[in-house]
Amino acid sequence: MASNAEQLGLIALRIRDLRDIAGLTTQQVADQTGISLEEYEAYETGTRDFSFSHLFNIAEALGVDISDLLTGESPKLHGYILTRAGQGLKFNRREQYVYHHLAYNFRDKLAEPFIVTVSQDAPGAEKQAHSHEGQEFDYVLEGKLRINLGGNDLYLQAGDSIYYNSALPHVMYALEGDCRFIAVVIKEGAKA
Repeated sequence: MASNAEQLGLIALRIRDLRDIAGLTTQQVADQTGISLEEYEAYETGTRDFSFSHLFNIAEALGVDISDLLTGESPKLHGYILTRAGQGLKFNRREQYVYHHLAYNFRDKLAEPFIVTVSQDAPGAEKQAHSHEGQEFDYVLEGKLRINLGGNDLYLQAGDSIYYNSALPHVMYALEGDCRFIAVVIKEGAKA
């Protein structure tokens, strides 16, 4: 698997190429994703790491699936996708988050399902909250999770779940060791 820096560079290159193909300026994509031009340009040059939320928002602005940004290939399957235990498209976003996309090769998805592992946070650590369109469902498999959702701290442990409007700024913290959870991001306006 490529290092985080290599992944970051490849994703940045794909974003730049897809933006060029779409005929959009950097300012237009920055405006559509709700970030400053400087922040967007740092993502596009690979000098700033992405949160999942930013990847999701950039994919939406470019009119592509998030898999196009992560792999450089468009999803092809449409009947079903079977993902075996421990499999899925693995990618790291930020140093503390490891994602396994469980349906990356399924096209026209209404939701993005992941297994996410968050490394234990140092006591008092602060992270940047992010938001994206749609809704999100998180189900804790193991460990303890503190989610700051719209300024409110909520604590979850194995077996607990939360469903929320992902336009609310949110950030996750692993407590007392690493935390693994299922995260399902439902796209805005998704209809079967």
